[in-house]
Amino acid sequence: MGPSPAEHAQLRPREDAALADRLARSAAAAAGSHLATGDFADWLAGRGRAHRFEVDRIPFAELEGWSFDEATGNLGHHSGRFFSVEGLRVTLGDGPVRHWEQPIIKQPEVGILGILVKEFDGVLHLLMQAKMEPGNPNLLQLSPTVQATRSNYTKVHKGSDVKYIEYFTDPARGRVLADVLQSEHGSWFFRKSNRNMLVEAVGEVPEHEDFCWLTLGQVNELLHRDNVVNMDSRTVLSCIPVADPQPRALFEDTEVLSWFTAERSRHEVSAERIPLASVQGWQRGESSIDHQDGRFFRAVAVRVRAGSREVASWTQPLFEPVGRGVTAFLTRTVDGVRHVLVHARVEGGFLDTVELGPTVQATEGNHAHLPAEDRPPFLDTVLTAGPDRIHYQAVHSEEGGRFLNAESRYLIVEADERTAAEQPPEGFRWVTPGQLTSLVRHGHYVNVQARTLLACLNATAVPAR
Repeated sequence: MGPSPAEHAQLRPREDAALADRLARSAAAAAGSHLATGDFADWLAGRGRAHRFEVDRIPFAELEGWSFDEATGNLGHHSGRFFSVEGLRVTLGDGPVRHWEQPIIKQPEVGILGILVKEFDGVLHLLMQAKMEPGNPNLLQLSPTVQATRSNYTKVHKGSDVKYIEYFTDPARGRVLADVLQSEHGSWFFRKSNRNMLVEAVGEVPEHEDFCWLTLGQVNELLHRDNVVNMDSRTVLSCIPVADPQPRALFEDTEVLSWFTAERSRHEVSAERIPLASVQGWQRGESSIDHQDGRFFRAVAVRVRAGSREVASWTQPLFEPVGRGVTAFLTRTVDGVRHVLVHARVEGGFLDTVELGPTVQATEGNHAHLPAEDRPPFLDTVLTAGPDRIHYQAVHSEEGGRFLNAESRYLIVEADERTAAEQPPEGFRWVTPGQLTSLVRHGHYVNVQARTLLACLNATAVPAR
């Protein structure tokens, strides 16, 4: 008779309290072992000078490997991989706008966004990459260690290997600290997910000149700077399992989850893919696909040359928004505990009806044609906030691999009972940052813009310099 399972098994704590302490020490460390924060701008500029980067707009006819399907009008790659631009028809049960059609990006494969961490001198450091994305306003930004679609790391493009990918695909290479599927922009992607990972390396990690080790405190400080920390880094940072210093809240966790479930249940949303050629209200020209009223966004094409990427040159479509967005949390302190106001948002590309978004997530010009009562709630509160009410602000760009010059002004704005009551309108709820961090452990609960703001909330403990 062999040994019982209990003789083989070793039970471990379900939560690693020591990890939260280690992350807190890293967040408190304003100086790293490898690169001083004051030297970061010169380092990033140096990586930009070390490679050739060019992005040029081109007509659709000059796309190489991409074409419009004769039957559907969908824009796709000849390999059938990467992504396609198709049409989407959305119908809602309520709201000021209950029906619309639009182009949408369909990218079914799940990518990996991963940050590798390692301890130096007793402090956890994050391995960050100076990565060029064609849609970034300044091209080069600080990205995760790995930022790759499955097509990239399986080398459909026949390019070079994705550096450090083995740490996120081979469990023997490291210890997983966080791993969750998260959504991408529901207004521009159809049901797109990426795997957000934080992995602690086992053993030595080879160094590469386009990568640098920074403490969490250093990265948090860089989040105060415009267009430095890219979207993919921000979403992974939001998934870091930081400790909650404030266990009290206006609503118990179960109440918040019940409210969120009720919000998902009450919204009637129909989102169906349709041929791009049949989308109403949009016009395709030689170099762009535009809305007939010049609002929202346009689809364009670019030619890219990038010396530091797995493939040195390529062409591709990108979505370019019309106007800079405003993305904000209103915040209030209730009985000594900070809360933020989240909004249960409906977006056509979401996997499951609604996700929790910021208080305000809008591009002002897109709503100029609507009457005042149909403008996004709290938009004017944010736009008219004085400097004394703004706890955080920075301009961050969205995903530069699919969106061109897509920027939003991210803010955290102090509110009061007059501007944002403790009993907010339907669809809004006050939660603590700790509750939001708990919800981020679940996929498709918190949208990508709110995850950026959560990372920025954590960064407000680090003074801007």
